[in-house]
Amino acid sequence: MNIILREGEKSDMASVLMLIKELADFEKESNAVEVTEKELIDDGFGTVPAFKVFVAEWQDEIIGMALFYERYSTWKGRSIHLEDLIVKKEHRGNGVGKKLYTEVLTYAYRQKLKRVSWEVLDWNKVAVDFYTSTGARILEGWQVVHMNEQSLEAFIEKN
Repeated sequence: MNIILREGEKSDMASVLMLIKELADFEKESNAVEVTEKELIDDGFGTVPAFKVFVAEWQDEIIGMALFYERYSTWKGRSIHLEDLIVKKEHRGNGVGKKLYTEVLTYAYRQKLKRVSWEVLDWNKVAVDFYTSTGARILEGWQVVHMNEQSLEAFIEKN
C-alpha cells in the first residue's frame, strides 16, 4: 500500500469524524460521540488550535488518523496526549496504524517533548501488545478519571 501521511486539514474533518465514530463503535460506545464536524474545524483550525491530527491517505481516501494535543506535566514538562489513533477496519493489519503512531512519536521527538501519553482499553489485547512491543509502559494502579458536563454542572451548582 502506498500510504500518504500528512497533517490533517479542515476539509478532512468529515472523514476524521467518521473515523472517530468507527472507533466509538469498536469501543462499544456508539452513542457517546457528541463532537461535530464544525466543532472539529473550529477547535482544530482556529487561532489557538486545540489539537493536531495526522491522517493516512490511500487512493485519495482517508483511511486512518491520529489526533493529539499538547499538555503539561508538572513532573516532566511539555508533553502530548494521543487522544485517538484509528484505522478503518478494512485497512487494519497493513501497518497503517504503526505509521501513524510513528508519525506522532516522531513529532514529539522533534519537538523535544518529554512524554507522549494515551489510554488503551485493557481488553484491546492487540493494541496493548503492540504498544508494549514498542517500549511503551502500561501504568498499573492508575485509573482514568472523567467528569462529564452534567457532573460539572451539578458540582458547580452545589458549590
